[in-house]
Amino acid sequence: MSRFEQLLEEWLQTNLELESNPRRQELLSKGLGHGTVEFLRAVWFPAVGNFNHLFPEWEVRDFNNGYRYLDLAYMPGGAKGGIEIQGYGPHARDLDIRRFKDLCRRHSLLTLDGWTFLSIAYPSITDEPNQCQQLLLAFIGKFIASDVPSELTWLEAETLRFSRRLLRPFTPLELTNHLRITNRHARRILHELVEQQLLDIVSGQQRIRTYQIRV
Repeated sequence: MSRFEQLLEEWLQTNLELESNPRRQELLSKGLGHGTVEFLRAVWFPAVGNFNHLFPEWEVRDFNNGYRYLDLAYMPGGAKGGIEIQGYGPHARDLDIRRFKDLCRRHSLLTLDGWTFLSIAYPSITDEPNQCQQLLLAFIGKFIASDVPSELTWLEAETLRFSRRLLRPFTPLELTNHLRITNRHARRILHELVEQQLLDIVSGQQRIRTYQIRV
C-alpha cells in the first residue's frame, strides 16, 4: 500500500467515525467516486501532501430545505471552499436542460451562501494534472490569511507574501531577484522559514531547489 493509499484510508475512516449524520455516514461508507479519488491521487496529494481541513461528501442545505453533497469541502478556520469534479461522458454530454439549470442554480445559491468553488473537469485530471495542481494551490491561497507572524523580519514576511502569490513552487534565485538580495541571503531566509514550518521544501535533497507555502 502506497503512502497516499494509507493516508486516504485513514482520512476516510476518521471522517466516518466522527460523523453522526446518518445520511453522510451512508455516503461515506459507500466510498468515494472514481473522479474524486483520482483528483486526490493526481492533484491534491502531490500538491498538498496531506488531507488537512478537507472533508469528502460534505452535506449542505439548499434553499428548498433539501440536502446537497459537495464532492469535497475545504474549510480551514471555518472558511467555505467547495471542490467539484465534473465528469465527461454520455451522462455529461447528454445533460438535459432541467438538470443543467439545476446545476447552475445550485452553484449560484451556494456562492450566495459564502462558498467559493473550484470546478475541475475529469479529463483535466488525467491529461493536465500539473495545471490542475496550480489551480488548486491558487484556490487554497484564497483561504490563507494575508497577514504574517509579527515576529518575522520584513524580508521574511515579504517572502511569505511572495510565495502566496505564486501558482507554483519557486527557486531561491526567483526570491533573490524579487527581494534584490544575494543568493546566500535568500537561502538563509528560506532555511529559517522552513525551520519555522512556514515553508515546505518541494524538491531537492543535498541542494534544495524549490519551495512553496505550507498549507
